[in-house]
Amino acid sequence: MTQPQSTVSDRIWAALMFFTRLPFWKIRKDVPQEAFRHVVEYWTLSGWLTGGTLAASYWLSARIFPTAIALLIALAARLLLTGALHEDGLADFMDGFGGGHSRERILAIMKDSHIGTFGVLGLLLYLALLYTTWLHLPPQYLPFYLFAGDLYAKACSSFIICRLPYARRSEEAKIGTTYVRPHGRGILSYLLRPLVQLFPVYLWSTFCPQQLLTIWPWLTPLLCVGLLIRYLRQRIQGYTGDCCGAVFLLTELSFHLTLLAFIHSTVL
Repeated sequence: MTQPQSTVSDRIWAALMFFTRLPFWKIRKDVPQEAFRHVVEYWTLSGWLTGGTLAASYWLSARIFPTAIALLIALAARLLLTGALHEDGLADFMDGFGGGHSRERILAIMKDSHIGTFGVLGLLLYLALLYTTWLHLPPQYLPFYLFAGDLYAKACSSFIICRLPYARRSEEAKIGTTYVRPHGRGILSYLLRPLVQLFPVYLWSTFCPQQLLTIWPWLTPLLCVGLLIRYLRQRIQGYTGDCCGAVFLLTELSFHLTLLAFIHSTVL
């Protein structure tokens, strides 16, 4: 039976339900299942909540605690908000590509809910590198960097749907559904949506232009996504939900690392 077509409103609600653990389902109970096939299109919009929570948690905590503690509180707040959805994907990604040598083996390992050595080490190294990078950024500008990094990385990572097919059969998807891949004229509108959803970053940077510093942190995530897409195409000829989560986290990390590298090089 054909699923009813969803509206833009349905898809936005679906994205907020999927990418956060807030009980939006109590507010909007009639979101059709088909809407969840379009959540990546509004991934950046969910960043208004996740990135906003990250920035606000840091800003509030920094009024009471030192920067090191405030950053841990902010990170914990985002993990609680998302249910560690993307971190779980990164761990599975590391296990799959670290322990699998064939396409079939990689996909089988990523589908296994148990975490292995590669997943543990990859997650620990990622969190350590992310936290240390945040710790060395100018604390007065951290709310903007945290907020912008979250939104921009999601905007860049959403392009994965345009470039790759789903690597498994639809019925094998962990969440029971696959994302709609845009075709033809739909690609342009798909690409424009994340750019429009970055509006809060544009607005913030307009009022605080001194926080932007350089163009490089905005270019590196695009390069990071491009390289990861190429890698996924070579290894598994597509993407999975775990790959989407891993691409987002690695892209966000590339944003902050590039920013720190520029700041560090100008100070020396």
